[in-house]
Amino acid sequence: MITRRASLMAVAAPQQRKVEREVFLRSPGKGVAVMSMAYYTKKSGGEMTSIEERWSRSDTIDVAFIRRSSDYGKTWSTSIERRTGEKTAAGMMRRHLRGGWVDPRTGRLIEYWLEGVLPNDDPLEGLRQWRIYYSVNGGPTHQMIHKGAQYDERHWLPDVVTGQNCAMIGERTCLPIARKDGAILWPLAISPKTADGKLYNPGGGYTYHNTGVVISKWRGDKLEFEMGQPIIADPVRTTRGLDEAVIAHLSKDRLILIMRGSNDRKPELPSWRWISTSSDGGYTWTSPTPWTFNDKSTFYSPSACSQLINHSDGKIYWIGNITPENPRGNRPRYPLVIGEVDQDTGLLIRGSLRTVDDKAPNEDPILTLSNFYAREDRQTKGIAVHMTRLFALPNGWEGDAFLYRL
Repeated sequence: MITRRASLMAVAAPQQRKVEREVFLRSPGKGVAVMSMAYYTKKSGGEMTSIEERWSRSDTIDVAFIRRSSDYGKTWSTSIERRTGEKTAAGMMRRHLRGGWVDPRTGRLIEYWLEGVLPNDDPLEGLRQWRIYYSVNGGPTHQMIHKGAQYDERHWLPDVVTGQNCAMIGERTCLPIARKDGAILWPLAISPKTADGKLYNPGGGYTYHNTGVVISKWRGDKLEFEMGQPIIADPVRTTRGLDEAVIAHLSKDRLILIMRGSNDRKPELPSWRWISTSSDGGYTWTSPTPWTFNDKSTFYSPSACSQLINHSDGKIYWIGNITPENPRGNRPRYPLVIGEVDQDTGLLIRGSLRTVDDKAPNEDPILTLSNFYAREDRQTKGIAVHMTRLFALPNGWEGDAFLYRL
């Protein structure tokens, strides 16, 4: 039972260790924001790939660049362009790179992305067009398609038909994880549709999503996919449904999903994170409930991405935005905090919170500290966070990509 709401001031860790911040990639000029991330490409060692994305408007990547390192990111190769937009007879093909992940059992590198043709190059058209593609160890491109003869490139998941709705990897933080038996689980955001193929938006917000977890298993050098039970919100309590789910292992072979909610268009609603758990490997999930601190007090969180990290120290860490007052939809997206998750209850340990970054007194209230990507540093065992301080400068989308070391 939810008993009370905790004050953010009351949950800050008593001793705040210094967070180091450095510029990872600078913006090339006014009106352009750089979003970046770097991930390991092998089970061990320092080989890494960095993705640089340049944005001049929301939800659209103008161009991307790839570079590589063999020394844990100390030095990088020359950047190579990766096309993210191309005009076609049917519209603009757009591609959103979501990064890469190394399967801990096989050592294979899976790199994955969203791709779709937008007839009028409107980002919202992606709700009908996005499909998920992947490659293994830099090999051929494959589309995620559910197993079974009734599925194909257009009807590629249950109740997902290109041109009517979509499923997508919501953010770079929405990483897959591996079960003990080698199966790989992917948390997805699904734009639901009606029986006649129209987008379904019962909450009345900007967009609406359900959450789904796809279980995949290796069949040779490709993956076979199967969808688990969808997790469906109460649209009266979260107006945009459940989006950008992140997944991790709890104790006793259980799984946890933490999902983005929203009070968009209904700011009187409390804006919370939502939690669901699974005890059967991701096939079925508990009904989503507001995520709380371990003392059962609630906290506010805007409609924004977050991330869970199963760390080598045996702990689970969560990174995301917690605000002292109830947000309005997406804002404010600061401060960004990190805290430990109780592995038995799946709740956020109230006394463990630590600030990663926050708005300075002279900065614009629309500052966005979100759309980040975090990883465990293999050398220091600390956590590295890639994040752009969007809207920190007076030219809107302009922003440098930073690397934070915790």
